[in-house]
Parts: sequence; C-alpha cells; structure tokens
Amino acid sequence: MAKKSMIARDHKRAKLIQKFAAKRAELKRIMSDPNVSDEEFYQAQRKLTQLPRDSSPIRLRNRCSITGRPRAYIRKYGVSRITFRELASQGKIPGVTKSSW
Repeated sequence: MAKKSMIARDHKRAKLIQKFAAKRAELKRIMSDPNVSDEEFYQAQRKLTQLPRDSSPIRLRNRCSITGRPRAYIRKYGVSRITFRELASQGKIPGVTKSSW
C-alpha cells in the first residue's frame, strides 16, 4: 500500500490538471501558432510559466486504483501487476484466466 500522502497528492494534482486544462491548452495554442507576434508569444509563455507546476499533465502519476502502487501499472485494467494477479486468481476480472501448459 502506498503512503496516503502520496495518493492524496496525486488526487490534488488531478484536480489541478482538470482546473487549468482549458487555460493551458489556450496558451499552448497561442504559442504554437506561427502567425502570432513575438510579443504575444512571450506573453503567453510568461502566463504559462505562472500557472501552478502541478497543473501540468506530465506530473500526474499512474497509480493502482486499489493499492496506490505507482510502479508496474497495467493501463488497461487500472491496477498494478500484483493486484491484477490477485484479482485474476480470484476470478474477479472477466475474460482473464491463469494459463498452464
């Protein structure tokens, strides 16, 4: 089980990302437009750097939805490999069976 503070920090980041997504996208659109003047570009760049760091989507970490484990995350199921194995062995994931040969 991951530390509660790390899980809470990740939830806080997810909220910030959602809150500033539109503003961040608009500023990035201005910066990528080739017809924008240099002054507008630098102004958009300045505003982008003034946004909270945690509002950047790259800072969000994929975590297991059950244990909060940050590593060995299986994106399709939203859980870590350890939790996935436990749930699959219990038959709680439909369509997944233990292979044997």
